[in-house]
Amino acid sequence: MCVATSHVIVLLKNSDFLTKDSEDKMFSSMFRSRLVDVEIAKSSTLQLHTLPKRFLSSSNTTEHDVAVLGGGPGGYVAAIKAAQLGLKVTCIEKRGRLGGTCLNVGCIPSKALLNSSHMYEEALHSFAGHGITFKDVKLDLDAMMKQKSKAVDVLTKGVEGLFRKNKVSYVRGTGKLKSKNEILVELLDGGTETIKAKNIVIAAGSESASLPGVAFDEKRVVSSTGALSLGQVPKRMVVIGGGYIGLEMGSVWRRLGSEVTVLEYLDHIVPMIDREVADHLYKTLQKQNLKFKLGTKVVGVDSSGSTLKLTVEPSKGGKQENLECDVVLVATGRKPNTGELGLDIAGVKLNSKGQIEVDDHFRTNISNIYAIGDLIRGPMLAHKAEDEGVACAEIIAGKPGHVNYDVIPSVIYTFPEVASVGKTEEELKQANIEYNKGVFPFLANSRARTNDSQGESIQGMVKVLADKKTDRILGIHIIGSNAGEMIAEGALAMEYGASSEDVARTCHAHPTLSEAFREAHMAAFSKPINF
Repeated sequence: MCVATSHVIVLLKNSDFLTKDSEDKMFSSMFRSRLVDVEIAKSSTLQLHTLPKRFLSSSNTTEHDVAVLGGGPGGYVAAIKAAQLGLKVTCIEKRGRLGGTCLNVGCIPSKALLNSSHMYEEALHSFAGHGITFKDVKLDLDAMMKQKSKAVDVLTKGVEGLFRKNKVSYVRGTGKLKSKNEILVELLDGGTETIKAKNIVIAAGSESASLPGVAFDEKRVVSSTGALSLGQVPKRMVVIGGGYIGLEMGSVWRRLGSEVTVLEYLDHIVPMIDREVADHLYKTLQKQNLKFKLGTKVVGVDSSGSTLKLTVEPSKGGKQENLECDVVLVATGRKPNTGELGLDIAGVKLNSKGQIEVDDHFRTNISNIYAIGDLIRGPMLAHKAEDEGVACAEIIAGKPGHVNYDVIPSVIYTFPEVASVGKTEEELKQANIEYNKGVFPFLANSRARTNDSQGESIQGMVKVLADKKTDRILGIHIIGSNAGEMIAEGALAMEYGASSEDVARTCHAHPTLSEAFREAHMAAFSKPINF
């Protein structure tokens, strides 16, 4: 529903000619396409006809419509969207730089290093196959780090610019709930300020989870944050955890010259993705000289000497052994930042996993306090938090807001990349859902061949899972160059309930990697042409 439509509602709701029955019919007609209950929209804490004009205010005596606690992907998006919907909004961020973990010490700087390190490796091993030779290729780690920092700086300042553009008030400091309508902020510049708001959105994000007895010093025993800022390439690195973060950062430092060993508690890496794709990635990374010890438990890390000494043992029990390295990256997951938010003061409930409990409309047990992003259930992904930020702002403004959690894509930014959306083959089998499977390898794709010199660009495949009876797409899994870009087409198709035949009959430009995407859908529906 657009702003113009909301103005019409204002006039109608103030009109004597609108009966209760006709009002309900009007709301039902407008909202039915977004899967949000009419009563949810109508019972919002802010009525549509009372929404004020948005403007910037730094006054601590003025009550805001919305106060957002946290300026990461979920928080800053929620703040901007709420302001765009006509609400008076303030956002509190303790870092002093907007963008949260993702932009400052997560998604963005890691992708910068992944891209730069991949270019370095290509210069060393692949350029000659394309007829490009150098007398000497040298690594300038300082320059690489500066490029990473420049990308972060530009983007964080860009978010501040968006706040000014949309008239979002920005408070730099650490916020804590004082009551259900107040946030006490310890300002970075000194002093305190109390922010009053009709609605509060908690979007404080998450932090790296540590192992018992293994303390981060961010120099030798590092989290993902420390791994982004090492001053030199370690001779030997051990990565604890074979998930997204461990494989990405392990790949960066392996490309730059470190001998990297990944320790994984389970018997396979990235357990959350499709097993066939995970096994393919495992074999590919092994060929790149990334070493693995699967089914391995870390007992302890001794940092008293000049090198780090790890004691490990089989996950199922057995003989212990020692490993020695220069840097340990602990990448065993993340945990919600709920510890110092004053949740107990306001009476906000947590679940058994330490996450904030919310209903299907992001409300906590306190009706005017909402939570989004890494603090609540679901995958800890920036784009998931962004979508929740938009939907939450819409709901607060009395509009329909919805997130389809069955169509949240995920990407591992190794080389090749891995991207997935929807159900895995294992999930379908467990649910006893009959399906058709279509697979198309990039080795049969013309664009992949033109990009290739030593077999690196023709690695991987596109895998499609479709309902056996209806042909509706249930899951898409890609391993290959630019998989993260291609998965968007899959998410769009699934969001609109497309069948594999729908994609198979859609013309794709030639020559492109996306033709492999189409051919995999051909294989699920009938047969591919080029394989």
